Amino acid sequence: MQIWSTEIKELEFLYTTSIKGKFPELERELEQLIETKDTNVILIYSRRSLEVIITELCECELKRPRKTEPLKGIIDKLSHEEKVPSHIIASMQYLNSISTFGAHPKDFDTEQVKPVLSNLAIIIKWYLKYKDTRIISHVKQDEVKKESEETVDTRQGSRKSKKKLILILSGIVVTMAIIVAALFIFNVIGGKQSREIEKSIAVLPFHNDSPDEGNIYFIDGMMETILDNLCKIQDLMVIARTSVEQYRNEPKTVTEIAKELNVSYILEGSGQKYEDKIRLTVQLINGKNGKHIWSNQYNREMDDIFSVQSEIAQLIADELKAIITPEEKQLIEKVPTTSLTAYDFFQRGREEHTKYWNNNNNRVSLQKAEDLYHEALQYDSKFAQAYLGLARVYWDRNYWSEYFSEKFMDSVLILTNKALSIDDQLSEAYIVRGNFYYTKGLTEKAVEEYDKALKYNPNESWAYYQKAMAYATAKDYVQRIDNMNKAVVRNRGENLPDYLRTLARSYIDIGFFEKGKYYIQEAFTLDRDSATYVYQSGILDFFSENFIDAYKKMKKAWAMDSTRNSPIIPMESFYYLPSEYYEEAYLNAKKWIEYYKKSGEIPIVYLYRMGMAIWHVGKYEEAEYYFRQEIKYEEEEIKLSRDRAERGNAYYNAAASYAVLGEKEKAYKYLNEFNKKKVHATTWLLFIKRDPFFDNIRNEERFQNIVNDMETKYKAEHERVRKWLEEQGML
Repeated sequence: MQIWSTEIKELEFLYTTSIKGKFPELERELEQLIETKDTNVILIYSRRSLEVIITELCECELKRPRKTEPLKGIIDKLSHEEKVPSHIIASMQYLNSISTFGAHPKDFDTEQVKPVLSNLAIIIKWYLKYKDTRIISHVKQDEVKKESEETVDTRQGSRKSKKKLILILSGIVVTMAIIVAALFIFNVIGGKQSREIEKSIAVLPFHNDSPDEGNIYFIDGMMETILDNLCKIQDLMVIARTSVEQYRNEPKTVTEIAKELNVSYILEGSGQKYEDKIRLTVQLINGKNGKHIWSNQYNREMDDIFSVQSEIAQLIADELKAIITPEEKQLIEKVPTTSLTAYDFFQRGREEHTKYWNNNNNRVSLQKAEDLYHEALQYDSKFAQAYLGLARVYWDRNYWSEYFSEKFMDSVLILTNKALSIDDQLSEAYIVRGNFYYTKGLTEKAVEEYDKALKYNPNESWAYYQKAMAYATAKDYVQRIDNMNKAVVRNRGENLPDYLRTLARSYIDIGFFEKGKYYIQEAFTLDRDSATYVYQSGILDFFSENFIDAYKKMKKAWAMDSTRNSPIIPMESFYYLPSEYYEEAYLNAKKWIEYYKKSGEIPIVYLYRMGMAIWHVGKYEEAEYYFRQEIKYEEEEIKLSRDRAERGNAYYNAAASYAVLGEKEKAYKYLNEFNKKKVHATTWLLFIKRDPFFDNIRNEERFQNIVNDMETKYKAEHERVRKWLEEQGML
């Protein structure tokens, strides 16, 4: 018998008598909690139950949607504004604190599960009273208002009025209770329904009804075009294709999928292609209760394919009461090509290109994609999307081979400009052009391109992500965090955990470690990737200067997952360890050298750090080779204005290499250039204070002045971000 069986029984009683059928969001989480025997899962679903309650309190009491705000911040706000009794706040704080350790059985004592469950029961009992009080108070307010309008002057009339009021009030309370219960059962109100997601939708992968499996690319293309058309409507929130692909063969219900994607509606579809005809069946479903809203079947000639895709998108928008502007309508109804044959080749090419991205950079698929895009252009030389496809093929194939060329990615720009000269509303093309400018170190121009992309596709999470990366280079951490949050909100796919970890790093880089830790935990809750979680925990230890713990976690993480492209410990994890680790660092550096030889990547990031590992074991000539090679690469990057020069990495790495070689003036030259950046992340502050490369000059006044100036800038940006987070209710 579990040591917390009594606590589980109490929650089961609350679930059965007061929650089931009335509070659907809380019901789903408690059901999972009660049924499991896994300690970790109990903690996770205890926290999720708390999250349902806190989310509603945020909306009802603080008068704003929760969005991605951590629970701790909301609990603190509820406490500060005295919206919740202090003893309930204490239970919430305890539950939130302990339940986050659910993913780490070694990091908590199983005895702690009992008080977590006890506190959850306390919170739920209070929550049920809170709900009843809100219902009654609303009724009373209405009746008091009515009574004031019907005041009677005589005492007898007053007594009759009061008696009448009591009878009316009693009847209304009972009626309201029944109505509210019914509303909860049918999922009309409560929980997250008041969030700003009522006009949100996910388009699931369409089923191929054709007997020919080779037609799946065509059905996928239909689905993707409908999704893209919906994305162009600013009044809708649309989940990206990368987020829905995971449900292609997943036997989950529509309501389960809607909950996971946090959307109100789901579009399902199936289709087949036979000769020159298409048949497409689509159905719009309420994601909260699984009810079908409408279903249509289209039997059309192939010539009508674009009008069908446009018609479906507009019908959905109309059903969701979304406003479509004239500009958006024009975008949706735009025909991408005059040739159905060209369109068919393009769809086949996109399918092969997707295989390349999803299958460890399969070069065969990349070549097929290129050939098929060219075939498309043979039938329509003004097919913008085909030119963009070729631009992306060129990028994927030639990035590293052209990295130090003065014509680096110029062909990408030429092909993208060609696409935009044909269709200047092609949002994806602006993202690619933005990426081109970003790699060239032209950050402001890159942001302009990403904004153009969002003008024509306001639901493009990729554009928000790239924009966040650009602001990371521009050292504007408010914009970086803001855009990363917007990317996260629009992404509910398999790569959402990666987005969350990038958001976590955005916070860590400017000193908000607790928020970073929160999003690392959220990512792990989604993908259960223990190796990555342990590694990320190691990063937190590293920046907290717990270097031995950080090293052990990073080493453990790489041992846990042998499928990584580079199963080698990051070199920086060795640099602040005692000398007994030098030999291990040296052996690790050798592994990195072999990795770079096989991968064909240019080892810009780690050359000087590999050199230091070799230096520490007394192989000075070999180490000097790597320091010189680092200098060569970084000076070339600076000359060519690559993005790493814009971010400052190239200047720092060159300075570190010159410093360890004893060439002080050159080291200071690059350090001064590095310090011209308006702010520096946590990473660089830690590096410049602790990196052994600067031991020769560490105590010099010039060096200390640079360190102090960097720290001043960092603190100023940290404070600016803190104020902004407070204004947004995110801290």
